[in-house]
Amino acid sequence: MLGKGVVGGGGGTKAPKPSFVSYVRPEEIHTNEKEVTEKEVTLHLLPGEQLLCEASTVLKYVQEDSCQRGIYGKLVCTDFKIAFLGDDDSALDNDETQFKNKVIGENDITLHCVDQIYGVFDEKKKTLFGQLKKYPEKLIIHCKDLRVFHFCLRYTKEEEVKRIVSGIIHHTQAPKLLKRLFLFSYAAAAQNHAATDPRNHTVMFDTLKDWCWELERTKGSVKYKAVSVNEGYKVCERLPAYFVVPTPLPEEDLSRFQGHGIPLWCWSCHNGCALLKMSALPKKEQDDGLSQMQKSFLDGIYKTIHRPPYEIVKTEDLSSNFLSLQDIQTAYSKFKQLFLIDNSTEFWDTDIKWFSLLESSSWLDIIRRCLKKAIEITECLEAQNVNVLLLEENASDLCCLVSSLVQVMMDPHCRTRIGFQSLVQKEWIMGGHSFLDRCNHLRQSDKEEVPVFLLFLDCVWQLVHQHPPAFDFTETYLTVLSDSLYIPIFSTFFFNSPHQKDNVGRESQDTQSKPLNLLTVWDWSVQFEPKAQMLLKNPLYVEKPKLDKGQRKGMRFKHQRQLSLPLTQSKSSPKRGFFREETDHLIKNLLGKRISKLINSSDELHDNFREFYDSWHSKPTDYHGLLLPHIEGPEIKVWAQRYLRWIPEAQILGGGRAATVSKLLEMMEEVERLQEKIDARPHGQGALLAEAPLLLRGSARLSALFPFALLQRHPSKPVLPTSGWKALGDEEDLAKREDEFVDLGDV
Repeated sequence: MLGKGVVGGGGGTKAPKPSFVSYVRPEEIHTNEKEVTEKEVTLHLLPGEQLLCEASTVLKYVQEDSCQRGIYGKLVCTDFKIAFLGDDDSALDNDETQFKNKVIGENDITLHCVDQIYGVFDEKKKTLFGQLKKYPEKLIIHCKDLRVFHFCLRYTKEEEVKRIVSGIIHHTQAPKLLKRLFLFSYAAAAQNHAATDPRNHTVMFDTLKDWCWELERTKGSVKYKAVSVNEGYKVCERLPAYFVVPTPLPEEDLSRFQGHGIPLWCWSCHNGCALLKMSALPKKEQDDGLSQMQKSFLDGIYKTIHRPPYEIVKTEDLSSNFLSLQDIQTAYSKFKQLFLIDNSTEFWDTDIKWFSLLESSSWLDIIRRCLKKAIEITECLEAQNVNVLLLEENASDLCCLVSSLVQVMMDPHCRTRIGFQSLVQKEWIMGGHSFLDRCNHLRQSDKEEVPVFLLFLDCVWQLVHQHPPAFDFTETYLTVLSDSLYIPIFSTFFFNSPHQKDNVGRESQDTQSKPLNLLTVWDWSVQFEPKAQMLLKNPLYVEKPKLDKGQRKGMRFKHQRQLSLPLTQSKSSPKRGFFREETDHLIKNLLGKRISKLINSSDELHDNFREFYDSWHSKPTDYHGLLLPHIEGPEIKVWAQRYLRWIPEAQILGGGRAATVSKLLEMMEEVERLQEKIDARPHGQGALLAEAPLLLRGSARLSALFPFALLQRHPSKPVLPTSGWKALGDEEDLAKREDEFVDLGDV
């Protein structure tokens, strides 16, 4: 058994607490060590990556406490990742490896992805940090992507335990300097390896031309202008080199107060209204003269944007009338604990109070409040025909979140993959969101770590989940994008501002013969093969129909609901129940229960908002117009694919949205084949569906958390809680039935 890299304990009575059981003596392990080493997986190093420390004879536990199996291998730590090298990768067949990440393996953890490290001493779990006087017999690593790794060090040599544990603690928790990030080592070593995807047309907004193009696209160039006054960051290091302001605004005003108090353009609506943002002027309570000067300056700014041809401006102060960063941080800290499950016993022990814990975290309620705020601003722009000015201390956190959500709801271009990526570049990267601090990449301050961008992705997922045909990308795209926050070979999410990135680039050019070629996360070919990238594209996306000249004359397109028939079946009323499908009962019960407060109280919603919201939802959906989410309590759900993908007990074999999409693709292919026969057209639109990955064929092989569930072992326990299901038989009977189902699905 050991020669295969697996150590396990057989039957016996079930222990009350998880504990490793091995019938292989330590001396037997060392006797067979040579045989096992020959089968170990080779450590693959990226350009510039260096091995720091390693430990042999490490057992990686499988998350099952029924038999406590472990996989034998080596644990290593590099300046990029923690990796476990075993020979268990052969268990994955060719189909399952189609979605394999080329940069991060199944048993790899980037140093930036490590959240907490725990040690087990005499069956007691303790947090590990700093210098240790005693070293644990078991190491537990909680990751920011919610994976949980268990490593047994009981049979590892004492010196190797000290090196690997101390090395992991130091390189994941000690404060770092920006220049010491692996990002720069990789960029320097991979000059000849860096490639740009020719199909990637994401607008980076790092040139004046990009901003002018966006103004033309949204028809905002009449009232707004792109300026280059901040070239070289002479005005403000917090702002991008180029940005857009109201046309009448004098350029000398832009240089006052270091860019504070300047209304920056975000997006223009079809009716001429615009979404603006502004960073608040610093408060100087003791200096009355400066306060008066600031007041006069703001008065002049407001007069400029209030005069014709500008519409009335409504100011939305996000710093005082909305969420706080502390609210977001506290809610997510509670929320993520629900998914950091150590073993199967813990999963079932907490299952009975899962909904109450979920509600007490307030994470879903925060999502609802963000979507509600975006709808309120959309109503001002669309129905009231007023400009909206978002105000925040630095306009780089909640302003990025709300302005991006508004554009996703109102602009169908932002619901395409290229448009969405361009939106992130414009509002988050060039908008100066402090990714370095908010993700705590340098480990310098836990207080600054707030998952604002993850909150945005979760809000977008709610829209994708409720209106799938309206989006060119899938939830898998959003999931891997959230994972990319912690992969330090891409520069996209590892700087606080464009100035910081450009400054590092200039310094590197002074010390090296060639400038650093920093990769962007939008080149998905770096992480995934072409077949895997197909899972990022939504095959059910409804493209905007192309009309001939005669049709165009008789139609008037607006960014609003049309009274025409829907492109797919109309949505069911939320009053009918919590769910619109009749499949995946466990996931429905797990994720769709009412756990948030309903928002139908008249004192919470303004009359204008309620009328706008209800009117939109009473009509069929135009997937290329305005798009609003349902925000009633039961409609805000848990993003299952991201948060539950690593928990075997949450898998539903042969079920979930992936199985539904698989069946729909089969039907669409059949319809297109028939259409091609009718039209005598051997090569038609079916070519697009033919590119859909084979992973989506055969729903019996899919899981509710596809495609990540394919990388995980299926649980040996039943997917239904055994208490209350005694009529179905005992655990062994249910497990046998599940095994029979899996066997049938594999045939």
